Amino acid sequence: MGIKTALPTAELGLYSLVLSGALAYAGRGLLEASQDGAHRKAFRESVRPGWEYLGRKMDVADFEWVMWFTNFRNIIVFALSGHVLFAKLCTMVAPQLRSWMYAVYGVLAVVGTMGPWYLLLLLGHCMVLYVASLLGQRWLCLALGLASLASFKVDPGISWQSGFVTGTFDLQDVLFHGGSSFTVLRCTSFALESCAHPDRRYSLADLLKYNFYLPFFFFGPIMTFDRFHAQVSQEPVRPEGELWHIQAQAGLSAAAIMAVDIFFHFFYILTIPSDLKFASRLPDSALAGLAYSNLVYDWVKAAVLFGVVNTVARLDHLDPPQPPKCITALYVFGETYVYDHIGGDHSTVIPELAASVATFVVTTLWLGPCDIVYLWSVLNCFGLNFELWVQKLAERGPLAQMEARLSEQMSRRVRALCGAINFWAIIMYNLVSLNSLEFTELVARRLILTGFPQTTLAVLFVTYCGVQLVKERERSLALEEEQRQDKEKLE
Repeated sequence: MGIKTALPTAELGLYSLVLSGALAYAGRGLLEASQDGAHRKAFRESVRPGWEYLGRKMDVADFEWVMWFTNFRNIIVFALSGHVLFAKLCTMVAPQLRSWMYAVYGVLAVVGTMGPWYLLLLLGHCMVLYVASLLGQRWLCLALGLASLASFKVDPGISWQSGFVTGTFDLQDVLFHGGSSFTVLRCTSFALESCAHPDRRYSLADLLKYNFYLPFFFFGPIMTFDRFHAQVSQEPVRPEGELWHIQAQAGLSAAAIMAVDIFFHFFYILTIPSDLKFASRLPDSALAGLAYSNLVYDWVKAAVLFGVVNTVARLDHLDPPQPPKCITALYVFGETYVYDHIGGDHSTVIPELAASVATFVVTTLWLGPCDIVYLWSVLNCFGLNFELWVQKLAERGPLAQMEARLSEQMSRRVRALCGAINFWAIIMYNLVSLNSLEFTELVARRLILTGFPQTTLAVLFVTYCGVQLVKERERSLALEEEQRQDKEKLE
Protein backbone atom coordinates (compact mmCIF):
# COMPACT_ATOMS: atom_id res chain seq x y z
CA MET A 1 0.00 0.00 0.00
CA GLY A 2 1.27 3.46 -0.85
CA ILE A 3 4.27 2.26 -2.85
CA LYS A 4 3.00 3.75 -6.14
CA THR A 5 1.55 6.82 -4.51
CA ALA A 6 3.04 10.21 -5.34
CA LEU A 7 4.00 12.67 -2.63
CA PRO A 8 3.57 16.46 -2.89
CA THR A 9 6.27 18.16 -4.94
CA ALA A 10 7.10 20.53 -2.08
CA GLU A 11 7.66 17.59 0.27
CA LEU A 12 10.00 15.88 -2.18
CA GLY A 13 11.82 19.18 -2.65
CA LEU A 14 12.32 19.41 1.11
CA TYR A 15 13.71 15.87 1.16
CA SER A 16 16.16 16.76 -1.62
CA LEU A 17 17.30 19.88 0.23
CA VAL A 18 17.80 18.01 3.51
CA LEU A 19 19.70 15.16 1.88
CA SER A 20 22.00 17.36 -0.20
CA GLY A 21 22.72 19.60 2.78
CA ALA A 22 23.49 16.63 5.04
CA LEU A 23 25.81 15.07 2.48
CA ALA A 24 27.62 18.37 1.98
CA TYR A 25 28.00 18.82 5.76
CA ALA A 26 29.31 15.29 6.27
CA GLY A 27 31.61 15.68 3.26
CA ARG A 28 33.06 18.85 4.70
CA GLY A 29 33.85 17.02 7.93
CA LEU A 30 35.55 14.19 6.03
CA LEU A 31 37.55 16.65 3.95
CA GLU A 32 38.82 18.44 7.05
CA ALA A 33 39.65 15.13 8.72
CA SER A 34 41.56 13.98 5.64
CA GLN A 35 43.57 17.18 5.57
CA ASP A 36 44.34 16.98 9.29
CA GLY A 37 45.38 13.32 9.12
CA ALA A 38 47.43 13.45 5.94
CA HIS A 39 50.71 13.76 7.86
CA ARG A 40 49.90 11.38 10.69
CA LYS A 41 52.39 8.60 11.27
CA ALA A 42 49.64 5.98 11.08
CA PHE A 43 48.70 7.24 7.59
CA ARG A 44 52.14 7.00 6.01
CA GLU A 45 51.74 3.52 4.54
CA SER A 46 48.41 4.16 2.85
CA VAL A 47 48.48 7.91 2.07
CA ARG A 48 51.21 8.61 -0.45
CA PRO A 49 52.21 11.39 -2.85
CA GLY A 50 49.65 11.97 -5.59
CA TRP A 51 49.11 15.29 -7.36
CA GLU A 52 52.35 17.07 -6.56
CA TYR A 53 51.34 20.22 -8.46
CA LEU A 54 48.37 20.64 -6.09
CA GLY A 55 50.14 19.33 -3.05
CA ARG A 56 47.59 16.54 -2.62
CA LYS A 57 48.36 13.07 -1.33
CA MET A 58 46.31 10.03 -2.38
CA ASP A 59 44.63 7.26 -0.40
CA VAL A 60 46.16 4.03 -1.72
CA ALA A 61 44.86 1.69 1.00
CA ASP A 62 43.07 -0.47 -1.59
CA PHE A 63 46.05 -2.13 -3.25
CA GLU A 64 43.85 -3.91 -5.84
CA TRP A 65 42.45 -0.66 -7.20
CA VAL A 66 45.91 0.91 -7.30
CA MET A 67 47.41 -2.10 -9.07
CA TRP A 68 44.60 -2.35 -11.63
CA PHE A 69 44.81 1.28 -12.68
CA THR A 70 48.55 1.93 -12.37
CA ASN A 71 50.92 -1.03 -12.65
CA PHE A 72 48.58 -3.39 -14.50
CA ARG A 73 46.50 -0.87 -16.39
CA ASN A 74 48.39 -1.29 -19.66
CA ILE A 75 48.41 -5.09 -19.38
CA ILE A 76 44.65 -5.21 -18.81
CA VAL A 77 43.97 -2.83 -21.69
CA PHE A 78 46.32 -4.82 -23.95
CA ALA A 79 44.72 -8.18 -23.08
CA LEU A 80 41.11 -7.01 -23.47
CA SER A 81 41.90 -5.01 -26.62
CA GLY A 82 43.49 -8.11 -28.14
CA HIS A 83 40.38 -10.11 -27.30
CA VAL A 84 38.12 -7.51 -28.92
CA LEU A 85 40.32 -7.35 -32.04
CA PHE A 86 40.50 -11.11 -32.61
CA ALA A 87 36.82 -11.52 -31.77
CA LYS A 88 35.91 -8.93 -34.38
CA LEU A 89 38.10 -10.56 -37.03
CA CYS A 90 36.68 -13.98 -36.29
CA THR A 91 33.10 -12.68 -36.34
CA MET A 92 33.73 -11.18 -39.77
CA VAL A 93 35.55 -14.18 -41.27
CA ALA A 94 34.08 -17.24 -39.53
CA PRO A 95 31.32 -16.32 -37.06
CA GLN A 96 30.50 -19.99 -36.46
CA LEU A 97 33.96 -20.41 -34.90
CA ARG A 98 33.90 -17.39 -32.62
CA SER A 99 33.29 -19.44 -29.44
CA TRP A 100 36.44 -21.45 -30.22
CA MET A 101 38.40 -18.24 -30.74
CA TYR A 102 37.24 -16.95 -27.36
CA ALA A 103 38.44 -20.15 -25.67
CA VAL A 104 41.81 -20.27 -27.44
CA TYR A 105 42.56 -16.63 -26.72
CA GLY A 106 41.49 -17.07 -23.10
CA VAL A 107 43.70 -20.13 -22.64
CA LEU A 108 46.70 -18.30 -24.09
CA ALA A 109 46.07 -15.31 -21.81
CA VAL A 110 45.81 -17.55 -18.73
CA VAL A 111 49.02 -19.38 -19.62
CA GLY A 112 50.84 -16.12 -20.29
CA THR A 113 49.66 -14.64 -16.98
CA MET A 114 49.74 -17.54 -14.53
CA GLY A 115 51.75 -20.25 -16.28
CA PRO A 116 50.98 -23.71 -17.75
CA TRP A 117 50.81 -25.52 -14.39
CA TYR A 118 48.00 -23.25 -13.26
CA LEU A 119 46.16 -24.07 -16.48
CA LEU A 120 46.58 -27.82 -15.86
CA LEU A 121 45.26 -27.38 -12.31
CA LEU A 122 42.09 -25.72 -13.57
CA LEU A 123 41.66 -28.33 -16.30
CA GLY A 124 41.75 -30.98 -13.58
CA HIS A 125 38.83 -29.35 -11.76
CA CYS A 126 36.97 -28.97 -15.05
CA MET A 127 37.41 -32.68 -15.78
CA VAL A 128 36.18 -33.73 -12.33
CA LEU A 129 32.97 -31.75 -12.62
CA TYR A 130 32.49 -32.74 -16.25
CA VAL A 131 32.64 -36.43 -15.32
CA ALA A 132 30.21 -35.75 -12.46
CA SER A 133 27.80 -34.13 -14.94
CA LEU A 134 27.78 -37.34 -17.01
CA LEU A 135 26.38 -39.23 -14.01
CA GLY A 136 23.34 -36.97 -13.94
CA GLN A 137 23.21 -36.60 -10.14
CA ARG A 138 22.66 -32.98 -9.16
CA TRP A 139 23.51 -33.54 -5.49
CA LEU A 140 26.86 -35.04 -6.51
CA CYS A 141 27.64 -32.13 -8.83
CA LEU A 142 26.77 -29.59 -6.13
CA ALA A 143 28.78 -31.45 -3.47
CA LEU A 144 31.84 -31.71 -5.70
CA GLY A 145 31.49 -28.05 -6.65
CA LEU A 146 31.45 -26.98 -3.02
CA ALA A 147 34.38 -29.29 -2.24
CA SER A 148 36.39 -27.85 -5.15
CA LEU A 149 35.60 -24.32 -4.02
CA ALA A 150 36.64 -25.15 -0.46
CA SER A 151 39.91 -26.65 -1.70
CA PHE A 152 40.94 -23.17 -2.92
CA LYS A 153 40.06 -21.53 0.40
CA VAL A 154 41.25 -23.80 3.23
CA ASP A 155 44.40 -25.74 4.01
CA PRO A 156 45.89 -28.11 3.07
CA GLY A 157 44.16 -27.77 -0.31
CA ILE A 158 45.05 -24.13 -0.89
CA SER A 159 48.73 -24.55 0.04
CA TRP A 160 49.14 -27.59 -2.18
CA GLN A 161 47.37 -26.08 -5.19
CA SER A 162 49.00 -22.66 -4.97
CA GLY A 163 52.34 -24.43 -5.35
CA PHE A 164 51.46 -25.07 -8.99
CA VAL A 165 51.75 -21.37 -9.82
CA THR A 166 55.18 -20.40 -11.09
CA GLY A 167 56.72 -16.94 -10.78
CA THR A 168 55.63 -14.11 -8.51
CA PHE A 169 53.99 -10.74 -9.11
CA ASP A 170 51.81 -8.33 -7.17
CA LEU A 171 48.39 -9.60 -8.23
CA GLN A 172 49.27 -13.30 -8.27
CA ASP A 173 47.10 -14.14 -5.25
CA VAL A 174 44.17 -12.08 -6.56
CA LEU A 175 44.27 -13.71 -10.00
CA PHE A 176 44.85 -17.18 -8.53
CA HIS A 177 41.82 -17.03 -6.26
CA GLY A 178 39.70 -15.14 -8.77
CA GLY A 179 40.35 -17.47 -11.71
CA SER A 180 40.12 -20.61 -9.58
CA SER A 181 36.92 -19.70 -7.75
CA PHE A 182 35.15 -18.48 -10.87
CA THR A 183 36.23 -21.65 -12.67
CA VAL A 184 34.64 -23.85 -10.00
CA LEU A 185 31.39 -21.85 -10.08
CA ARG A 186 31.25 -22.00 -13.86
CA CYS A 187 31.93 -25.73 -13.90
CA THR A 188 29.24 -26.25 -11.26
CA SER A 189 26.78 -24.25 -13.36
CA PHE A 190 27.65 -26.41 -16.37
CA ALA A 191 27.22 -29.64 -14.38
CA LEU A 192 23.87 -28.63 -12.88
CA GLU A 193 22.59 -27.50 -16.28
CA SER A 194 23.62 -30.84 -17.80
CA CYS A 195 21.73 -32.69 -15.07
CA ALA A 196 18.66 -30.49 -15.47
CA HIS A 197 18.50 -31.14 -19.24
CA PRO A 198 19.69 -34.70 -19.93
CA ASP A 199 18.21 -34.45 -23.42
CA ARG A 200 20.82 -31.82 -24.33
CA ARG A 201 24.23 -33.33 -24.92
CA TYR A 202 26.91 -30.91 -23.80
CA SER A 203 30.53 -31.76 -24.48
CA LEU A 204 33.77 -31.06 -22.65
CA ALA A 205 34.53 -28.55 -25.39
CA ASP A 206 31.36 -26.64 -24.48
CA LEU A 207 32.57 -26.44 -20.88
CA LEU A 208 36.05 -25.22 -21.86
CA LYS A 209 34.66 -22.57 -24.22
CA TYR A 210 32.42 -21.37 -21.41
CA ASN A 211 35.10 -21.36 -18.74
CA PHE A 212 37.96 -19.72 -20.64
CA TYR A 213 36.03 -16.75 -21.99
CA LEU A 214 38.63 -14.17 -20.92
CA PRO A 215 36.47 -11.13 -19.97
CA PHE A 216 34.71 -13.24 -17.31
CA PHE A 217 37.59 -15.54 -16.36
CA PHE A 218 39.43 -13.71 -13.56
CA PHE A 219 36.81 -11.29 -12.28
CA GLY A 220 33.39 -12.46 -13.45
CA PRO A 221 30.53 -11.74 -13.45
CA ILE A 222 29.03 -15.22 -13.30
CA MET A 223 26.98 -15.83 -16.42
CA THR A 224 25.21 -19.18 -16.13
CA PHE A 225 26.11 -21.83 -18.68
CA ASP A 226 22.68 -22.02 -20.30
CA ARG A 227 22.64 -18.30 -21.05
CA PHE A 228 26.24 -18.21 -22.30
CA HIS A 229 25.85 -21.29 -24.48
CA ALA A 230 22.63 -20.00 -26.05
CA GLN A 231 23.99 -16.55 -26.77
CA VAL A 232 27.39 -17.61 -28.09
CA SER A 233 25.78 -20.21 -30.36
CA GLN A 234 23.38 -17.86 -32.13
CA GLU A 235 24.17 -15.69 -35.12
CA PRO A 236 25.85 -12.45 -34.00
CA VAL A 237 23.38 -9.69 -34.83
CA ARG A 238 23.59 -6.30 -33.17
CA PRO A 239 20.27 -4.49 -32.50
CA GLU A 240 19.93 -0.94 -33.74
CA GLY A 241 21.35 1.58 -31.30
CA GLU A 242 23.19 -0.99 -29.18
CA LEU A 243 26.62 0.28 -30.20
CA TRP A 244 25.73 3.70 -28.82
CA HIS A 245 24.76 2.14 -25.49
CA ILE A 246 28.05 0.21 -25.40
CA GLN A 247 30.01 3.39 -25.97
CA ALA A 248 28.01 5.14 -23.26
CA GLN A 249 28.73 2.31 -20.81
CA ALA A 250 32.43 2.46 -21.63
CA GLY A 251 32.38 6.23 -21.10
CA LEU A 252 30.65 5.84 -17.72
CA SER A 253 33.25 3.31 -16.61
CA ALA A 254 36.08 5.65 -17.59
CA ALA A 255 34.36 8.56 -15.83
CA ALA A 256 33.92 6.46 -12.68
CA ILE A 257 37.61 5.57 -12.66
CA MET A 258 38.60 9.22 -12.94
CA ALA A 259 36.06 10.22 -10.29
CA VAL A 260 37.48 7.67 -7.81
CA ASP A 261 41.00 8.92 -8.52
CA ILE A 262 39.94 12.51 -7.81
CA PHE A 263 37.98 11.47 -4.72
CA PHE A 264 40.93 9.61 -3.21
CA HIS A 265 43.07 12.75 -3.46
CA PHE A 266 40.72 14.63 -1.15
CA PHE A 267 38.98 12.03 1.01
CA TYR A 268 40.95 9.29 2.77
CA ILE A 269 37.91 7.12 3.46
CA LEU A 270 39.81 3.82 3.37
CA THR A 271 42.69 4.91 5.61
CA ILE A 272 40.77 6.73 8.35
CA PRO A 273 38.88 3.62 9.61
CA SER A 274 42.20 1.84 10.15
CA ASP A 275 43.20 4.45 12.77
CA LEU A 276 40.48 4.06 15.40
CA LYS A 277 42.02 6.69 17.68
CA PHE A 278 41.76 9.29 14.92
CA ALA A 279 38.35 8.06 13.70
CA SER A 280 36.91 8.37 17.20
CA ARG A 281 37.61 12.11 17.10
CA LEU A 282 35.40 12.68 14.06
CA PRO A 283 32.08 14.43 14.58
CA ASP A 284 29.04 12.16 14.39
CA SER A 285 28.00 13.45 10.97
CA ALA A 286 31.44 12.79 9.47
CA LEU A 287 31.56 9.33 11.02
CA ALA A 288 28.18 8.46 9.51
CA GLY A 289 29.34 9.79 6.15
CA LEU A 290 32.54 7.74 6.44
CA ALA A 291 30.59 4.52 7.01
CA TYR A 292 28.24 5.29 4.12
CA SER A 293 31.03 6.29 1.73
CA ASN A 294 32.92 3.04 2.37
CA LEU A 295 29.96 1.02 1.12
CA VAL A 296 29.42 3.35 -1.84
CA TYR A 297 33.07 2.90 -2.83
CA ASP A 298 32.71 -0.87 -2.60
CA TRP A 299 29.80 -0.65 -5.03
CA VAL A 300 31.70 1.71 -7.37
CA LYS A 301 34.60 -0.73 -7.40
CA ALA A 302 32.29 -3.60 -8.37
CA ALA A 303 30.42 -1.43 -10.88
CA VAL A 304 33.64 -0.41 -12.64
CA LEU A 305 34.77 -4.03 -12.79
CA PHE A 306 31.41 -5.13 -14.17
CA GLY A 307 31.30 -2.15 -16.51
CA VAL A 308 34.67 -2.90 -18.12
CA VAL A 309 34.11 -6.61 -18.68
CA ASN A 310 30.44 -6.13 -19.62
CA THR A 311 31.42 -3.62 -22.29
CA VAL A 312 33.74 -6.20 -23.86
CA ALA A 313 31.09 -8.93 -23.52
CA ARG A 314 28.46 -6.77 -25.23
CA LEU A 315 30.91 -6.10 -28.07
CA ASP A 316 30.98 -9.91 -28.40
CA HIS A 317 27.18 -9.90 -28.86
CA LEU A 318 26.49 -11.24 -25.36
CA ASP A 319 23.96 -10.00 -22.83
CA PRO A 320 25.92 -10.19 -19.54
CA PRO A 321 24.50 -9.81 -16.01
CA GLN A 322 24.03 -6.25 -14.83
CA PRO A 323 26.23 -4.69 -12.11
CA PRO A 324 25.05 -4.82 -8.48
CA LYS A 325 22.61 -2.21 -7.26
CA CYS A 326 24.17 0.78 -5.53
CA ILE A 327 23.86 0.93 -1.75
CA THR A 328 22.27 4.36 -2.18
CA ALA A 329 19.32 2.75 -3.96
CA LEU A 330 18.97 -0.10 -1.45
CA TYR A 331 16.73 -0.16 1.56
CA VAL A 332 15.84 -3.87 1.58
CA PHE A 333 18.14 -6.87 1.93
CA GLY A 334 16.27 -8.87 -0.70
CA GLU A 335 17.63 -6.75 -3.56
CA THR A 336 21.25 -7.53 -2.72
CA TYR A 337 21.26 -11.28 -3.42
CA VAL A 338 20.39 -13.70 -6.23
CA TYR A 339 19.03 -17.05 -5.06
CA ASP A 340 15.82 -17.51 -7.07
CA HIS A 341 16.19 -21.22 -7.80
CA ILE A 342 15.55 -22.23 -4.18
CA GLY A 343 13.71 -19.19 -2.89
CA GLY A 344 11.26 -18.84 -5.77
CA ASP A 345 9.41 -15.55 -5.42
CA HIS A 346 10.83 -15.05 -1.87
CA SER A 347 7.41 -14.85 -0.26
CA THR A 348 7.48 -18.02 1.87
CA VAL A 349 9.42 -18.25 5.11
CA ILE A 350 10.93 -21.75 4.92
CA PRO A 351 12.09 -21.66 1.26
CA GLU A 352 13.50 -18.18 1.88
CA LEU A 353 15.47 -19.44 4.88
CA ALA A 354 16.81 -22.41 2.89
CA ALA A 355 17.72 -20.18 -0.06
CA SER A 356 19.52 -17.59 2.06
CA VAL A 357 21.45 -20.23 4.03
CA ALA A 358 22.53 -21.93 0.78
CA THR A 359 23.56 -18.56 -0.66
CA PHE A 360 25.73 -17.66 2.31
CA VAL A 361 27.31 -21.13 2.51
CA VAL A 362 28.60 -20.62 -1.03
CA THR A 363 29.53 -17.00 -0.26
CA THR A 364 31.46 -18.03 2.84
CA LEU A 365 33.47 -20.54 0.83
CA TRP A 366 33.96 -17.94 -1.89
CA LEU A 367 35.36 -15.32 0.48
CA GLY A 368 37.36 -17.81 2.53
CA PRO A 369 36.16 -19.18 5.89
CA CYS A 370 37.24 -17.05 8.85
CA ASP A 371 35.62 -15.43 11.88
CA ILE A 372 34.82 -12.14 10.13
CA VAL A 373 33.27 -13.90 7.13
CA TYR A 374 31.22 -16.12 9.44
CA LEU A 375 29.93 -13.06 11.29
CA TRP A 376 29.20 -11.17 8.07
CA SER A 377 27.30 -14.14 6.62
CA VAL A 378 25.25 -14.72 9.77
CA LEU A 379 24.32 -11.04 10.09
CA ASN A 380 23.25 -10.67 6.47
CA CYS A 381 21.42 -14.00 6.46
CA PHE A 382 19.55 -12.89 9.57
CA GLY A 383 18.77 -9.47 8.06
CA LEU A 384 17.43 -11.08 4.90
CA ASN A 385 15.07 -13.40 6.77
CA PHE A 386 14.11 -10.89 9.48
CA GLU A 387 12.99 -8.57 6.71
CA LEU A 388 10.58 -11.23 5.42
CA TRP A 389 9.37 -12.06 8.94
CA VAL A 390 8.52 -8.42 9.59
CA GLN A 391 6.76 -8.20 6.23
CA LYS A 392 4.66 -11.27 7.00
CA LEU A 393 3.83 -9.93 10.45
CA ALA A 394 2.78 -6.58 8.97
CA GLU A 395 0.44 -8.28 6.48
CA ARG A 396 -1.75 -9.79 9.19
CA GLY A 397 -3.30 -8.90 12.52
CA PRO A 398 -3.33 -5.46 14.14
CA LEU A 399 -0.50 -4.01 12.02
CA ALA A 400 -2.35 -4.69 8.77
CA GLN A 401 -5.51 -3.14 10.20
CA MET A 402 -3.60 -0.08 11.35
CA GLU A 403 -2.05 0.43 7.91
CA ALA A 404 -5.44 -0.04 6.24
CA ARG A 405 -6.70 2.97 8.17
CA LEU A 406 -3.84 5.14 6.90
CA SER A 407 -3.92 7.13 3.69
CA GLU A 408 -1.73 5.87 0.87
CA GLN A 409 0.68 8.76 1.30
CA MET A 410 1.02 8.14 5.04
CA SER A 411 1.52 4.43 4.36
CA ARG A 412 4.38 5.30 2.06
CA ARG A 413 5.94 7.47 4.76
CA VAL A 414 5.72 4.72 7.36
CA ARG A 415 7.26 2.20 4.97
CA ALA A 416 10.05 4.65 4.14
CA LEU A 417 10.83 5.02 7.85
CA CYS A 418 11.16 1.24 8.13
CA GLY A 419 13.33 1.30 5.02
CA ALA A 420 15.61 3.91 6.61
CA ILE A 421 16.18 1.66 9.62
CA ASN A 422 16.84 -1.28 7.31
CA PHE A 423 19.26 0.81 5.27
CA TRP A 424 21.52 1.32 8.27
CA ALA A 425 21.25 -2.34 9.18
CA ILE A 426 22.64 -3.13 5.72
CA ILE A 427 25.49 -0.64 6.25
CA MET A 428 26.38 -1.96 9.71
CA TYR A 429 26.30 -5.62 8.72
CA ASN A 430 28.58 -5.00 5.72
CA LEU A 431 31.03 -2.69 7.51
CA VAL A 432 32.12 -5.79 9.42
CA SER A 433 33.73 -7.27 6.30
CA LEU A 434 34.65 -4.04 4.48
CA ASN A 435 36.52 -2.48 7.41
CA SER A 436 36.75 -4.15 10.79
CA LEU A 437 34.62 -5.24 13.70
CA GLU A 438 36.20 -2.53 15.86
CA PHE A 439 35.28 0.24 13.41
CA THR A 440 31.74 -1.14 13.14
CA GLU A 441 31.44 -1.08 16.93
CA LEU A 442 32.67 2.53 16.98
CA VAL A 443 30.08 3.63 14.40
CA ALA A 444 27.25 1.76 16.15
CA ARG A 445 28.17 3.14 19.57
CA ARG A 446 28.42 6.73 18.33
CA LEU A 447 25.26 6.73 16.21
CA ILE A 448 23.01 4.67 18.48
CA LEU A 449 24.25 4.96 22.08
CA THR A 450 26.33 8.06 22.81
CA GLY A 451 24.65 10.04 20.03
CA PHE A 452 21.11 9.28 21.14
CA PRO A 453 18.73 10.99 20.61
CA GLN A 454 20.06 13.92 18.54
CA THR A 455 22.46 12.08 16.24
CA THR A 456 20.30 8.99 15.99
CA LEU A 457 17.20 10.90 14.94
CA ALA A 458 19.12 13.23 12.62
CA VAL A 459 20.79 10.35 10.76
CA LEU A 460 17.50 8.48 10.60
CA PHE A 461 15.66 11.50 9.18
CA VAL A 462 18.33 12.14 6.54
CA THR A 463 18.20 8.48 5.54
CA TYR A 464 14.39 8.63 5.46
CA CYS A 465 14.64 11.54 3.00
CA GLY A 466 16.99 9.50 0.82
CA VAL A 467 14.68 6.48 0.86
CA GLN A 468 11.72 8.63 -0.18
CA LEU A 469 13.69 10.01 -3.13
CA VAL A 470 14.73 6.50 -4.17
CA LYS A 471 11.12 5.32 -3.92
CA GLU A 472 10.04 8.29 -6.05
CA ARG A 473 12.57 7.32 -8.68
CA GLU A 474 11.30 3.74 -8.62
CA ARG A 475 7.72 4.97 -8.93
CA SER A 476 8.59 7.13 -11.95
CA LEU A 477 10.36 4.25 -13.68
CA ALA A 478 7.43 1.92 -13.00
CA LEU A 479 4.99 4.44 -14.50
CA GLU A 480 7.17 4.90 -17.56
CA GLU A 481 7.30 1.12 -18.04
CA GLU A 482 3.52 0.86 -17.73
CA GLN A 483 3.05 3.64 -20.27
CA ARG A 484 5.46 1.93 -22.65
CA GLN A 485 3.61 -1.37 -22.36
CA ASP A 486 0.26 0.33 -22.89
CA LYS A 487 1.61 2.05 -25.98
CA GLU A 488 2.86 -1.25 -27.37
CA LYS A 489 -0.53 -2.85 -26.82
CA LEU A 490 -2.27 -0.02 -28.68
CA GLU A 491 0.14 -0.31 -31.59
